[in-house]
Amino acid sequence: MSDKDVLLTMKGLRIEGRSDEQWNEIVKGVDLTLHRGEVLGLIGESGAGKSTIGLAAMGFARDGCRISGGEIHFDGIDMRNASETEKRGLRGKRIAYVAQSAAASFNPAHKLIDQYSEAPVQHGVMKKSEAEGDAKDLYGRMQLPDPDGIGYRYPHQVSGGQLQRAMTAMAMACRPDLIIFDEPTTALDVTTQIEVLSAIRDIVEQFDTAAIYITHDLAVVAQMADKIKVLLKGEEVEEADTDSMLSSPKEDYTKSLWAVRSHARPEQPPATEGTPVVSVRNVTAAYGTIDVLHDVSFDIHAKRTVAVVGESGSGKSTTARVITGLLPPRRGEILFNGEALPPNYKNRSRDQLRQAQMIYQMADTALNPKLRLRDLIGRPAQMYLGLNGKALEDRVRDLLHLIELEPDDYIDRLPSELSGGQKQRIGIARALAAEPQFIICDEVTSALDQLVAEGILKLLDKLQGEFNLAYMFITHDLATVKAIADEVVVMKEGKVVEKGGKSEMFQPPHDPYTELLLSSVPEMDPNWLTELLKARAAAGG
Repeated sequence: MSDKDVLLTMKGLRIEGRSDEQWNEIVKGVDLTLHRGEVLGLIGESGAGKSTIGLAAMGFARDGCRISGGEIHFDGIDMRNASETEKRGLRGKRIAYVAQSAAASFNPAHKLIDQYSEAPVQHGVMKKSEAEGDAKDLYGRMQLPDPDGIGYRYPHQVSGGQLQRAMTAMAMACRPDLIIFDEPTTALDVTTQIEVLSAIRDIVEQFDTAAIYITHDLAVVAQMADKIKVLLKGEEVEEADTDSMLSSPKEDYTKSLWAVRSHARPEQPPATEGTPVVSVRNVTAAYGTIDVLHDVSFDIHAKRTVAVVGESGSGKSTTARVITGLLPPRRGEILFNGEALPPNYKNRSRDQLRQAQMIYQMADTALNPKLRLRDLIGRPAQMYLGLNGKALEDRVRDLLHLIELEPDDYIDRLPSELSGGQKQRIGIARALAAEPQFIICDEVTSALDQLVAEGILKLLDKLQGEFNLAYMFITHDLATVKAIADEVVVMKEGKVVEKGGKSEMFQPPHDPYTELLLSSVPEMDPNWLTELLKARAAAGG
């Protein structure tokens, strides 16, 4: 590519973050060059500076951060010295951003299609009616259900995966020159991820759009990126074209990223004796007048992990809401240690509430932004265990150690001062604080890079052995299922399609839907997505 094709350059980029009234460097002299139509993959651990660099491409630094050195040029425009008016004219029109957490990015008071239309109307790209028609077209390309009608829903009326796809469509509304994708498939199940990745690739190729693709999923970045830059603690480790990076990484740190997901706990034999900690018995549940769960049944025993898998909207998280009493079932019941729980959490005893805790998928929306970590983690221990004073302080510090965050550095931070992965770990610590017998893990590793995710899985495994914990592990990541599950429940459209031991799940024959899930897991081969789409097209799928 010639210099005329260069769209974005960063030279010696330095960014600082403020903590305890001091500025500390978090991006340390990074260089970056991106050509038109080119996709750069940024990978690295949580806290490596990936999202911070992506936002800097827009001339933007999040609260508590500042761009302190270096150069940023977008299509000849000096983004460090451009006026706010000039940068606002670029953002949304020529540079778009797809955030990691769609739930935290949409305005809950406005319909999806109105939020889609806002940027193209304000920037004079389209009239409102044209933008609405364009939204429906892109919703269809994103494989959203009812593309002509889903835009008239509010954000809370669609699933997390659907919301993420709607946000990706919204970023494409003005057909920008550059899109920063910040973990855009984190919340998606594997089958939906295929459609979104395919749609993103089509858009990039059709409109010659450049992209920065931020992710911790190496198999995904292999499908999307022309070249890959590896980051560690704000510094560049190495950069190369995708084929070279995958086949022959040079640095030891990069090689360690390629070798993760080695953890795989031995599968426990099916529990045939003893009372299950949790029994879901013939549960049917509804939102309004529409049934969304249909006669769901399964058991979870002590020291066992049951992975519940399925597409977005299959009923995984809804089942969790029924178990916790947030959504009383229309029929059926939940048993805890053989005794029926009151359907509504408001009628459960404090000890019944303590015994079942939940780690939520969207850490951004699950943590009170006004509370410091000592209070976020300490409140359950105070409420359920009666801890106060030094005993409470010691408990919070112990939990921070468990999730591999240094207490002295983190105990007085606010959630806004944490990376996405660190926020998710705080959610885990908060659940552990109540000393429960049963924990629902709702996509707890989806926001974590693969090195940190592996450590979290090992930690959960260790804690389970020490405290006889029972886990319900909601996930769309089948690598996580392989790593931690004893049994697997496959759900589709609110029904249990298949269930059994982990070894049965990964050995044929399968239910056709289970086979579809297994075939949709990305592989570390840059041609995998292309070949899969060809095979499905040939088969009429």
